[in-house]
Amino acid sequence: MIIGISQKLSYPLITSHYTIAQNARSPTNVLLQVSCASWQPCIKMADVAMENKTNEDLTPEEKWRLEHIKLHKHHEGHESMHAEMILILLVTLVVAQIVLVEWKKRHYRSYMFSTLIGMWIIPLLLCLKNQWWRFIFLWLLFSCITSLVVRKAIQKPIEGTTPRLVYKWFYFLYKLSYALGLIGYVIMMATFFGLHVVFDAKPHTWMDVGLLFVFYGLYYGVLGRDIAEICADKMASHIGYYTDHGMPTRHLDSGVCAVCGNKLLVQENEEGVLENTYKLSCNHVFHEFCIRGWCIVGKKQTCPYCKEKVDLKKMFCNPWERPHVLYGQLLDWIRWLVAWQPLILFLVQCINWALGLE
Repeated sequence: MIIGISQKLSYPLITSHYTIAQNARSPTNVLLQVSCASWQPCIKMADVAMENKTNEDLTPEEKWRLEHIKLHKHHEGHESMHAEMILILLVTLVVAQIVLVEWKKRHYRSYMFSTLIGMWIIPLLLCLKNQWWRFIFLWLLFSCITSLVVRKAIQKPIEGTTPRLVYKWFYFLYKLSYALGLIGYVIMMATFFGLHVVFDAKPHTWMDVGLLFVFYGLYYGVLGRDIAEICADKMASHIGYYTDHGMPTRHLDSGVCAVCGNKLLVQENEEGVLENTYKLSCNHVFHEFCIRGWCIVGKKQTCPYCKEKVDLKKMFCNPWERPHVLYGQLLDWIRWLVAWQPLILFLVQCINWALGLE
């Protein structure tokens, strides 16, 4: 059957597509199996498929292939225009990257704040447009809880229990993001090794689930870390044990945590019931969750009181708990991908529209 149809397709393009339909039991199957040298016979066969099958009768794969063929037909003969569009895209990406790098060097705070707003708002707008309700629900849940926590962190006077509440929330987000990313990575690796066959599942389904877990882990992990850094600076400066420049405005008493200002329950060499006490190389002591939140969540590598460099390898033996080791420049790449790439692509679309390119 396939050989006979291929021979007919080798004739001039005036061969009737109705003859092909009559010799084929399923026109759509012919469409899916024949490799065409020209798009015109394929478009004719697509017309036959649409005449003999309604849109509801087509499988998702058949619909995708029909749309793919029509797309190629629509853009046939536009090679020069497509080359111009690719050139515009490359030039815009290079210029935008240079602008963002210079902006980050010269005005770091405004760059990070703009990036944070973009990461928080742009994904929501895209999901509202595409009606992706799962992300919208999770985004609203995250935003509501985080807004309440940030509100407590920036208010004056700050309550004594606020630092622990803030650090625990962002520390929970930190752990959750790692767990989601790890689960997604395991699912993707299992797909590569063919374990989906054991569960009689399609590989693209497992890959979609794995990428979904990785995206949620990276997105909320990076967003939570950036917000936590702002909260860490605000709380520490409000308490008085930490300032960006100069000496602290309050004296640190013995047996008091320099982050939250509360009494230490156990000594640094004792095992705590709820949390332990950590002592830095500068001999300042802190609650476990306070210093973990300061170093891990807030991305700080200095003592909150004296600003001395912290030896993280001695303080945290688990390599998963050392900041800037596993993330590194990946954080900046995620910020660029989520916050700036949609804006750059939108700018490219505007340029193409202004020049009349399709």
